[in-house]
Amino acid sequence: MVYQDDNYPTATSISQKSTVALLIKPTPSDSSKISRGILDINSHLGFLGRNLLQGLPVRYTSQDASQPWLLFWSLQSLSLLKVELDDGNKRRAAETILAMQNPATGGFGGGPGQASHLLPTYAAICTLAIVSSPSAIDRRLLYKFFRSLKEPDGSFRVSSNGEVDVRGVYCLLAAAKLTGIITEELVEGTRKWLASCQTFEGGFASAAMNITDEIAAPLGEAHGGYTFCALAAWVLLEMEFPSSSENRPKLNLRSLRRWLVNMQGGEDELFGFRGRTNKLIDGCYSWWVGGCFELLDMLEGIGGDKETIWNPEGLKEYILYAAQHQAGGLRDKPPKSADMYHTLYCLAGLSAAQYVSQPWSHSSATSSDSESSSGQSATSASLNATNPLFNLTRTHAEAMVEFFNKGEGSKVDFR
Repeated sequence: MVYQDDNYPTATSISQKSTVALLIKPTPSDSSKISRGILDINSHLGFLGRNLLQGLPVRYTSQDASQPWLLFWSLQSLSLLKVELDDGNKRRAAETILAMQNPATGGFGGGPGQASHLLPTYAAICTLAIVSSPSAIDRRLLYKFFRSLKEPDGSFRVSSNGEVDVRGVYCLLAAAKLTGIITEELVEGTRKWLASCQTFEGGFASAAMNITDEIAAPLGEAHGGYTFCALAAWVLLEMEFPSSSENRPKLNLRSLRRWLVNMQGGEDELFGFRGRTNKLIDGCYSWWVGGCFELLDMLEGIGGDKETIWNPEGLKEYILYAAQHQAGGLRDKPPKSADMYHTLYCLAGLSAAQYVSQPWSHSSATSSDSESSSGQSATSASLNATNPLFNLTRTHAEAMVEFFNKGEGSKVDFR
């Protein structure tokens, strides 16, 4: 999507011009890896290590209800950078997360003693997958919690008496798949509800509202984060319970592809992604939008010789030149500071861009990590491949699914 200046200044157009001015590709120098478009791994490991070992800066106190997310963002970033925790730190992380599963309701809260909520539940389950501690999850309570949030139209509330949106649906389905408790009874009607959230633009809104018993309309505009959640949820359903009827709800994939492609900026924006029409680019959409193309490949079963409809090499340019912070960590865009959230989703987007030419199939959704890819550039160090359904490395996703489907976890009745 190329910005067209109509000489009618607004707050948005002024911000756009300011952003473009800051995104001029730097002149390479020998003193800076970032100026040469090289992933500064040591700097980013230092950023993550300081936050994990010394504690987070005081500004993170506002995220007290997001404690599982903070751990997930940190540990998954390390996993993408090919760093594995030692057994002692794995145990500490698992104990921290398991203290957040409510013994009464079954879900995980944003911290010990906090109310169960689908979003921190997803982050908690993914963190336990990273540290290889699935056996302590009370799946019976977790399934009961998921069932308690189900709405008659197939959607789910994010918490008891909470709102309904596609984030919650995705977090529930991803967690249910990882823990082996996804059932047809649990997801009845969910596919139809997801389809109703697709907007006229092609992307997905946060939710949909019933107009009649048969018709629902999306609420709000298409958004990159909601689109990823809706599409990943759809792929999870298709893989687990493939459509067998012409009457099943369908997505407008052509419109979706067009919208996703149009979210990528042009050369003056270093090919970064934005999350909504006429908004500024942001590093986190490297994953929320950039990760959707792998999901489409999985949905359509396209092999490695497909035509790439987006610009993965351009996305690498944005992440390596604009999203890296000189002090370590990754960010939204210059001149903003690095943070845990953007560090993960920029790295995940870089991983998606590196492995773009690797073929996907239903059976490869949890395959082991690949050590090389023809889609990598010489300047961007190879990251671990991330599974687009969960944003876990493929080995971690595979191990968790295997444990609950064929391993020790499969022997326990969760109902």
